[in-house]
Amino acid sequence: MLQIQNTLVSLDLIERFFHCDLDKCLGECCVEGDAGAPLLPEEEQALKDNIERILPLLSPRAQELVREQGPAYTDSEGDLVTSILDGRDCVFTTYAPGGKCLCALEKAYREGTLPQLKPISCHLYPVRLKEYDGFTAVNCHKWKICRCAETLGRSRGIRAYEFLKEPLTRRFGAEWYSELELTAREWLKSHPEK
Repeated sequence: MLQIQNTLVSLDLIERFFHCDLDKCLGECCVEGDAGAPLLPEEEQALKDNIERILPLLSPRAQELVREQGPAYTDSEGDLVTSILDGRDCVFTTYAPGGKCLCALEKAYREGTLPQLKPISCHLYPVRLKEYDGFTAVNCHKWKICRCAETLGRSRGIRAYEFLKEPLTRRFGAEWYSELELTAREWLKSHPEK
């Protein structure tokens, strides 16, 4: 672990190669798991504030579910998460030809029709954050569906922290990311076998 400001950063973020390969994984992280994506209370509120603009982007069944229970719920562990359909798909999941999952929120943001509403937990994936008293742990989750992302990242020479520049900056700020980038370069110079 390396300390960057008030965070402890896993070396996996610096050493692992990573670049999402949606053509291979088809966005399986949007549909696998036993609950929706973790949400912050302010993210739930932002979704509610924009719900009338979001609903037309969703499937009819997702629209119905969101109208019934809202864009989020509290799961069995007491965590606030995005609503899911049939115990599987995040309600914000849409499908492209070939079965590729795409986030309706991300797509609308990229098209300039909505502000950035994608939950930070999704935007940061495979990074997972754990809050402690006085600091945040920044860890990389390892999941078999992301092996293709590791392969693509290695072939392109892109480390996880580089691939995740936008969401890391969104969460921690540009100054934090610059410090991470400098620390990562120095770490990799002194550990060339990585």
